[in-house]
Amino acid sequence: MNTEHLKSSAIKLIDTQHAKLSELSLKIHANPELGFHEFKASAWLTQYLEEYGFSIESGIGDMPTAFRASYGQGKPIIAILAEYDALPVIGHACGHNIIATSAIGAALASKLTIDKLGGTILVIGTPAEELYGGKAILVENGIFKNTDMAMMIHPGVQNLATIEALANQSLEIEFFGKSAHAAARPEEGINALEAMLNSISAVNSLRQHIRSTARIHGIITDGGEAANIVPAHSAGSFIVRAEDNEYLDELKKKVLNCFIGAATASGARLKYKWGNIRYAPLRNNLTLANLFLQNMQSLGRNMELADPNSNFGSTDMGNVSQVIPGIHPIISIAPADVLMHSLQFAEAAASEAGIRGIMDAAKALAMTIIDIYANPEIVNKVTAEFRQLI
Repeated sequence: MNTEHLKSSAIKLIDTQHAKLSELSLKIHANPELGFHEFKASAWLTQYLEEYGFSIESGIGDMPTAFRASYGQGKPIIAILAEYDALPVIGHACGHNIIATSAIGAALASKLTIDKLGGTILVIGTPAEELYGGKAILVENGIFKNTDMAMMIHPGVQNLATIEALANQSLEIEFFGKSAHAAARPEEGINALEAMLNSISAVNSLRQHIRSTARIHGIITDGGEAANIVPAHSAGSFIVRAEDNEYLDELKKKVLNCFIGAATASGARLKYKWGNIRYAPLRNNLTLANLFLQNMQSLGRNMELADPNSNFGSTDMGNVSQVIPGIHPIISIAPADVLMHSLQFAEAAASEAGIRGIMDAAKALAMTIIDIYANPEIVNKVTAEFRQLI
């Protein structure tokens, strides 16, 4: 099988879609939607795919904005994952419009190969990557049960074929005290805000005694009603991250003790709830990652396999990578000094560099899929590597 001819055809097809893919990406970027509310983006993406012959299933995994678009039949079944949720206030400062649009481009280009060789390509729309773990919900609902492997690409400030991603779990905290006049009868009050502040102070003290890869961070969401009222209620939202599930469990106990101790000291009543979704650490499939790296380099974009000094947060792609082989490469769309989850990165996600990222990502994904369909032994190698890691 002449894979170079197939790859050349895929690249040409994606180039013909340049204007439409750019328009789609910018439209999603200009209409940011929070997790589980991505109704516009989900509709635009599925309409695009349906126009080019994909069968659409909407609302999969009991999530209205999730979808599965499929083309072809038989094995292997390869999923390209699309994210399209935004962040509060700063919109697409994680560049999910680029993830979604590159998935569309790669899927359309993969049709050419499927028509010749058979197999199935899926685009799985995965809502709420930020905070709510939409992919984890899809995993729990068996959406990836019959899928052979999954791929996606995330924009960033480096070109990396593999990344490290931390396990994490959210923690919601409330303290209940007793209100009183802050000047006339402060001794009658129980200060719920002080309980929260003392907890944060304890967490800050804990940080110097945890592993360098672990993270604890959060915000106060309620600190009282007025300066002259002893706060009877305070609330906060926190995230605990660690490099593996075992250390995350250990760290969770230590973090919770910070809040228990503050409740005891202040007399406030503590109420807490760990998030139902745990983001799993990411398991990189090196067979897929090396294929992707070679294809990206053939496009003239220098890419490293990994950067030991690179930091990444957490992703629910980690949950997918625990049940099937997968990759989550990074493609650069901004200078190294631009921070993700910033207004500057949001601007980059709608820039010319962002559009180039979409095109290169779509081409490299499509070329990697061609390699897999054209060489059944790659599927066996990918599967064997995955089984060795679990």
